[in-house]
Amino acid sequence: MLKHIATELLDIVYAEQGDPNGWPVVLHHGFPYDIHAYDEVAPRLTSEGARVITPYLRGYGPTRFLSPTTLRSGQQAALGADLLALLDALQIGQAIPGGYDWGGRAACIVSALYPSRVRGLVSVNGYNIQNIANALLPADPEKEYRMWYQYYLHGERGRAGVIQNRRAFCRLLWSLWSPKWHVDDDVYARSAVAFDNPDFVDVVVHSYRHRFGLVDGDPRFENVELKLSAMPSITVPTITLEGDADGVSPRGGREANSKRFTGRHENRVVANAGHNLPQEAPEAFADAVLDINAWAVRA
Repeated sequence: MLKHIATELLDIVYAEQGDPNGWPVVLHHGFPYDIHAYDEVAPRLTSEGARVITPYLRGYGPTRFLSPTTLRSGQQAALGADLLALLDALQIGQAIPGGYDWGGRAACIVSALYPSRVRGLVSVNGYNIQNIANALLPADPEKEYRMWYQYYLHGERGRAGVIQNRRAFCRLLWSLWSPKWHVDDDVYARSAVAFDNPDFVDVVVHSYRHRFGLVDGDPRFENVELKLSAMPSITVPTITLEGDADGVSPRGGREANSKRFTGRHENRVVANAGHNLPQEAPEAFADAVLDINAWAVRA
């Protein structure tokens, strides 16, 4: 059953499973996915005493902005602020955040800037904080072609394309990013409903333009973005995961940022998993969360 809770900016809709007094885990999905990514992860965690919370991100599913005048920002600072606001609203002092893609970015940001709120971190594809200052520096062609969808969204043709073909566009990304995951239409349709959110296109387009410095961010997050520009270290215990069949973030593509983890850190490679790792390899993701909790208990 879905629940609602209000923060300063959002009515966040989330699923909650497990013992209300259990050890808290907040699992964030990425783009373009939704909370069903954790359908097989959550039961494993709740069976070990966890309280598992899986929110819809801003612009997805039934989560809504409270004011029509709030900038529909998808910038990284907004995602981190939403996670922190959710913890505050639920009166959770300390949790294990986990995620991938946009959700992994939110988890990394809170872990870096507010480590007292984090028992430990699980992040797919490593250190997900964006180095916006260097965003216009070209990568090698092998990496550049994988980012075609981001460049597509930089122009109004891309915005119009997502408005007109949002489900087909997102379905294509699922296929390209998880080439060994054979998704049937029913599984995709269950998640694709989340993309019908009226703010989905605006939030997505803003995200992929802001990270390249093409549009301004929400002024309320300017100080957070300034802190993130320093690429802060993550000191909390962390397990990072990477699928060896990830079509957008190939294995080893972020090794240069491994030095950003200055606490206990372990990287795990998951065979045959693509970008939507929690849904493709739920046991591997759940094992990482359980191991982080065990590290925290022993600390």
